[in-house]
Amino acid sequence: MPIYEYECTGCGQTTEALRQMSAVDDPIDCDYCGKSSTRRKHSVFAAGASQPSDMTLPAASCGTCGNPAGSCQMG
Repeated sequence: MPIYEYECTGCGQTTEALRQMSAVDDPIDCDYCGKSSTRRKHSVFAAGASQPSDMTLPAASCGTCGNPAGSCQMG
């Protein structure tokens, strides 16, 4: 089961919850104020690697596509 982050619309604090995907948008009780006025936040995804990556970006890249700064058409 994935971990999701929820923001309380009452107190503004973030609560994490391990939930089934079928219940992802159901509100949960806030860990801080106890209200059930929460909404799911968009959060980042991270994954570990068993070995270091051989891919390196140039020092002057923007980090998005690896091209030199100023040449990127993304964004």
